[in-house]
Amino acid sequence: MTAVRTVTLPSGTQVPALGQGTWYMGDDRSRRAGELAALRRGIDLGMTLIDTAEMYGSGAAEELVGEAIRGRRDEVFLVSKVLPSNADARGTVDACRASLRRLGTDRIDLYLLHWRGGVPFAETVEAFESLVADGSIGSWGVSNLDVDDLADLPGGARLQTDQILYNLTRRGPEYALFPRCRELSVPVMAYSPIEQGRLLGHEALGAVASAHGKTPAQVALAWVLRHEDVIAIPKASSVAHVEENRAALDLRLTDDDLRTLDAAFPPPARKEPLDIL
Repeated sequence: MTAVRTVTLPSGTQVPALGQGTWYMGDDRSRRAGELAALRRGIDLGMTLIDTAEMYGSGAAEELVGEAIRGRRDEVFLVSKVLPSNADARGTVDACRASLRRLGTDRIDLYLLHWRGGVPFAETVEAFESLVADGSIGSWGVSNLDVDDLADLPGGARLQTDQILYNLTRRGPEYALFPRCRELSVPVMAYSPIEQGRLLGHEALGAVASAHGKTPAQVALAWVLRHEDVIAIPKASSVAHVEENRAALDLRLTDDDLRTLDAAFPPPARKEPLDIL
């Protein structure tokens, strides 16, 4: 098993290229033991970046993560998000404090604006910077922002990532958003990198997987991870699924593989609106 490679954020912090997402986790008590085991196994395997949000299960996912990392906080790079409806000066701080309580920690390593809302960016950024100053968060970033949105951020903003929907069926960001993020030296964080499982029955994906003795999910994940400046955060609610995701880091797709996948999932020929789930 290869080591988990890292991606360097603008702050200089190195984070795993493969982390763990928690959307739709934590809100069903009957699945809790399995989800806790999955998150802890992911940490064991080096997938120490864990992404969550106040929106997920109305805080239930953060509570799950807090339980999973209890006693292991220093091993983990925690990412959470504030809802745009809470992203004014007072609301951002209050939302962060509530997230910290649910997570059982005194700091969130990376705090994101979940998507653009009606609050001016300058107000949210000022609140983020106040949270950095008092040690509540290590740094901040955004989610679901397109090129034009990024242009509206205050000048000199210390943006660390743009978390977006990106996978084989959602290649629009490659045309304009990826190049802009690279100009800014801001890594992309890809959520739903296997489209919540919906693309796994595709014939081309199955053919590439068979050629490597891998699963379609591993091929889809390896395809996202082919970018050196992209962090993938797939959700896995079982230990077996976590281990399957981790093994995707050992898969190197060939040029022929990439041509096969390009033919089945064509890259964008023009600017497309940013997809959001």
